[in-house]
Amino acid sequence: MEIISYEAQYAEDFRQLNIEWLEKYFWVEPHDEEVLGKPEKYIIEPGGNIFFVREGEKIIGTVALMKIEDGIFELTKMAVLPAAQGRNFGQKLMEHTLDFARRKGWKKLIIYSNRKLENAIHIYKKYGFKEIPLGEGNPYSRGDIKMELPLS
Repeated sequence: MEIISYEAQYAEDFRQLNIEWLEKYFWVEPHDEEVLGKPEKYIIEPGGNIFFVREGEKIIGTVALMKIEDGIFELTKMAVLPAAQGRNFGQKLMEHTLDFARRKGWKKLIIYSNRKLENAIHIYKKYGFKEIPLGEGNPYSRGDIKMELPLS
């Protein structure tokens, strides 16, 4: 198992991993379609990153860091193949992502999620994310919880 950074050849893996969980638990919103269909435009070019868990030649997990403003990024689009769940790949992705953000000197990460995703919320809290008011600018109609993690 290794964690690698985005390359264009993995764009469809990024899209498919996320479409799968969105359709299982919710629905694919227009914002999702845009970001998942054009990850370079919405995530990479503005200064974010996408990481993948690769086992052999197979991509089995992903997470993205999407820039909101200087020093503030949304941790988003985290997904692990159902067959690979329960093997701590989500936690390894989280640790890698937090290390990356701290090395970059970013101020904080935010997450929009849904309370229905209890396992995900548990992981976020385990790594220090705290719930904050939703406020304005929530890009997801399914989002009913916002969390943040100060990095400095």
